[in-house]
Amino acid sequence: MKDKIKIALADDELLFRQGLKAILESNDTIDVIFDVENGAYLIKELRSTEPLREIVITDLKMRELNGVEVTKLIKKEFPEIKVIALTSYFSKPFILNMISIGAVAYLAKNSTPALMIKTIEEVADKGFYYDEQVMQYIHESIVNPADKKVKSSFDTTYFTKREKEVLTLICKQLTTGDIAEKLFISPATVEGHRNNLLLKTESKNVAGPVIYALKNKLVSLESDTF
Repeated sequence: MKDKIKIALADDELLFRQGLKAILESNDTIDVIFDVENGAYLIKELRSTEPLREIVITDLKMRELNGVEVTKLIKKEFPEIKVIALTSYFSKPFILNMISIGAVAYLAKNSTPALMIKTIEEVADKGFYYDEQVMQYIHESIVNPADKKVKSSFDTTYFTKREKEVLTLICKQLTTGDIAEKLFISPATVEGHRNNLLLKTESKNVAGPVIYALKNKLVSLESDTF
């Protein structure tokens, strides 16, 4: 039986937090390890509790360390933890800022329970999840010179043919197992290529190579990639 996805929650609205916790715990694939009311408590709990959480869902607007500050601390101290940003403000600047500091998914507080579950499962399986609107924002930030959220990257000659194939399938949001099956290679080999992509794009998480691929036009939003 597959292990449950271990989640930590941080949100300063008690009723919302308890409601979200109840929704998540009603799903047999998710285990909420703890929930806290602000970023300071979140970091404290992450430092003191075992096992380490796989995913943190954090509100952006909180007292005593907001979601932006918390995400920066998590990526520095717990780089293996994936951060899902949660907010009432589903706007392009908020989204791009969170992605630039390492958030691997973005959820509006008025999202449906089904979308929340789907996002968590996608992040657990693939390392990130950006819906069509978020991908469009990323694309616009890349083609607009005024938006400099995405840093310049390596020359494409640094990629092998196989790495490019893996990168394309990552952008299609396939799991490691799906990529392995499609390319007739082992999951361990896929992970090796994924790690090489992270190194070559100087990325902290798998979302980095996706942004790289868009910036260098290795994939297109006009195709069936997304």
